[in-house]
Formats: sequence, C-alpha cells, structure tokens
Amino acid sequence: MNATSDIGWLDSPSSLDSCISRISAVKALGLDVGIDFHGRIHKPMAKQLAKMLEPHSPLFIEEPLLSENLPALKSLSQSTTIPIALGERLHSRWDVRPFLESGLVDILQLDISHCGGISEMKRVAAMAEMYDVVLAPHCPLGPVALAACLQIAATVPNFGIQEMGRGIHYNMLKAEEGGEVQLESYLMQESKDAWEVQGGLVDLMTGHGLGIEVDENEVRKRSEGAKVWVSPGFKGPGGELREW
Repeated sequence: MNATSDIGWLDSPSSLDSCISRISAVKALGLDVGIDFHGRIHKPMAKQLAKMLEPHSPLFIEEPLLSENLPALKSLSQSTTIPIALGERLHSRWDVRPFLESGLVDILQLDISHCGGISEMKRVAAMAEMYDVVLAPHCPLGPVALAACLQIAATVPNFGIQEMGRGIHYNMLKAEEGGEVQLESYLMQESKDAWEVQGGLVDLMTGHGLGIEVDENEVRKRSEGAKVWVSPGFKGPGGELREW
C-alpha cells in the first residue's frame, strides 16, 4: 500500500493521517500489509510516519528514504521496530553489500530484470542469508519476470514473499489503448492458470525452462502502435522534481 501522495520535505503532520486510516481499515479486515514510502518522503516526515505506524504493526515499510541516503536509512532503522524493505534501485551484489554490512535492511527487494537475472539474484540471496535478511523480489512486471522470480523462490531458504502484478492499476488501459492487460494476457492457454493464488500461495510451474509458454503472436499484436512508457513523476509547488 502506498504511504502517501506527494508531500513536502517538511509538511503538516496531518498529511500523514490518511496512511494511518488506510492501514487501520486493512488490518480491521484481518489482513497484513506493507507500506511503500517510495523514497518520496524525506527524513523529517519519514521519522514521524514510522513512529505513527508502529502500533499498527505493518509487515514492513518500503523505501522509507531514498536508497542513496544510506546514513539516514541506518539512523531510521535504529529508531523503529518495523522491518525495513528496499532494493529495487540496487542493481548488483556490489550495490547491496553496504546495506547488508550496515545492518539497516531486513527485507531485500531486488528486481530480477534490473540486477542481472537469476544467477545474480541467487548470489545476492546467499549474501543476504548470511546477514539474516529476507529476500522478497520486486516484480510489478510481466509473466517472464515473475516466472524467473519464482525459480528463485523455490531454491533459496531466505525467500519470504513475492510481489506480482495481477490486478495492478497501471495495467488497466483505456479501450483505445488495447483494454485491460493482465499477467495471463501474454501467455498460451496452457499457462494461463500458472499463478492461481490459494491461501496466499501459488503452485510451482512444471513446464520446461521458466515453466510458462509465452503467446508470441499476442505480444506482437499488442506491441503494434505501442507508445513509449514514460515514468510518472511529481513536481512540487515550485516546480521541483520529486520522487513518484
């Protein structure tokens, strides 16, 4: 769950209230939830929000500060009991190493599409295991990336939880843009039930290779006239760029 919309470096404490209301509503349903700060909240506000969230026991807080700000992340991690998750902006074992050595990360969220694939993620998972850190791969992406992540999930002891893009909001395209796209949209019929969730779990794929069959004709069809995706962004009242 997103923590906040765009807020200032120093903002009214009331700008954090909606996050507390939303996590309270989710917990009232008997569900667990992680809170994604997206690195868009700066230290004066992140410290406050982490403290406000503690009584609600979220699974984790994700990117409470930008990953470039390692000293501030370490300070924040020492001031809260909530597990700290990050890693989607880290691209190799060399990027990950200082975060493990400083003890500031509890849940490592590398993206298999960005970190060098299955082999590099396996190496990072082994490193993280030595530091008692959980692996939770970042993957709001397509079926090939998810299938690769699940190969890791099946083979490392410190795997914890897997993100998947089913039902995610930015797959809901307008009709003129091709309509709704889901993970299964690019798969052959025999693979469309590969990730049926039962009790929070999916079965391991049994097919060859990554375990799925991609519908290449559907990929070509949907790529016709496709527009270049531009990463969303926030700008503050002065026109300054902010994290999305």
